[in-house]
Amino acid sequence: MKQGLQLKFSQQLTLTPQLQQSIRLLQLSTLELNQEVELMIQSNPLLERMEGQPEEGDESTAREFESAPEPTEASVAAEPTAASELADMEWSDVPGFGQSDDDDEFEIQTPQPVASLREHLLWQLNLMPLGARDHQLVALLVDALDERGYLTQTLEEIHDMLPAELDVDPDELGIALKYLQSLEPVGVGATDLADCLALQLQNLPEDTPGLPLAMRIVREELPALAMHDFAGIKRKFRCDDAALRTAQELITQLNPRPGEGFGANDVRYVVPDVIVSKIKGQWIARLNPDAVPRLRVNRMYADILSRNRDAGAQQLSGQLQEARWMIKNIMQRFDTILRVTQCIVERQRHFFEHGEVAMRPLVLREIAEEVELHESTVSRVTTQKFMMTPRGIFELKYFFGSHVSTDAGGACSATAIRALIKQLVGAENARKPLSDGQIADLLGQQGIVVARRTIAKYRESLQIPPASQRKAL
Repeated sequence: MKQGLQLKFSQQLTLTPQLQQSIRLLQLSTLELNQEVELMIQSNPLLERMEGQPEEGDESTAREFESAPEPTEASVAAEPTAASELADMEWSDVPGFGQSDDDDEFEIQTPQPVASLREHLLWQLNLMPLGARDHQLVALLVDALDERGYLTQTLEEIHDMLPAELDVDPDELGIALKYLQSLEPVGVGATDLADCLALQLQNLPEDTPGLPLAMRIVREELPALAMHDFAGIKRKFRCDDAALRTAQELITQLNPRPGEGFGANDVRYVVPDVIVSKIKGQWIARLNPDAVPRLRVNRMYADILSRNRDAGAQQLSGQLQEARWMIKNIMQRFDTILRVTQCIVERQRHFFEHGEVAMRPLVLREIAEEVELHESTVSRVTTQKFMMTPRGIFELKYFFGSHVSTDAGGACSATAIRALIKQLVGAENARKPLSDGQIADLLGQQGIVVARRTIAKYRESLQIPPASQRKAL
């Protein structure tokens, strides 16, 4: 075979380190971004957080935000602008920051830490005049509670686990359980749901209307009440509708999970990236200043490098380049989030005016074409990014979803259909609740064609029980 040379032209995209960093930062949540920034600050002395207003010549996220070009492979790889050439710009001048004349202005409330259930119970236990042995036994039972406030083991099982040398009598554990069940919230220390509800009923005044019947139902017929078998309950206890209704209302006011609301150690607080508000009749998105890391290049090290170009400064020179890339990529991240969010807001403005029933069908491709980005980029932007609105905090993904056809040839979003189902169920006659088929017929009268099984799927996603379990007296 004869050997020869051949010239071939081809195009390929090379992901430079800068572009890889830009993509990685884009898909991070705000909390993950802050962690990434902290790691970079610890490893790079050229990067620091900015306190107060930016100074003249600072290379910072605040100064670079407005004038930065769209990111491309070439622009990311290019040498960043020198500090002396950056435009003068105040932090309040950055688009999406600072105060505004919103018609619906609101503040972001930072949630306060909540004590765990164990801490709450031990705090009360320390105030009780108990001996050291009783105190330790009650504390032992506190450690055996689950997150609901229930004992997941019987006293016999707990007793068998204790070392024999402690010489703990089973009656001592029973007394310790009584002490535990006297603590707040009422219902802790129960072994099951019926026991939990009974403890709460026992704590009510004796003259509470419906209390005797409610106690009997909880002790003997709680499953029948859950299945709305009212006829069977009335036959067994020989009561009328009025008495059963009073007892049912009393039971439904009890807390089946008394430990809920304590010790949310695994709760992740959402920091909204964007704030949406109505300004002069228009819905406008702006960045949340608290979500954007305020970074800048360390001026002292940058000045030293500008005067010293010897070989010993190469490492610091590389760190200066990394600091500039980080600032530019963070700036570009929030610029992309703001552009995508504003596009979503413009298309879903009826949602902000009228609520979920006005949500329109929306797909990633529609936003991608408008902002001239790839669908995968829009998917990264809308994942774990949140907007704060007068209607609540929503993930950007919330505004996208499937849709169903209408008789008029249009489409209705799944979110709007769920909202309509919720409205219909909320307005139904409790004695004759709507079946899934009836809900489908009512939506069909509004021109929305939805199958009964689809109604059932949406109803279950809303945690609405079936008609047989929604029936009331």
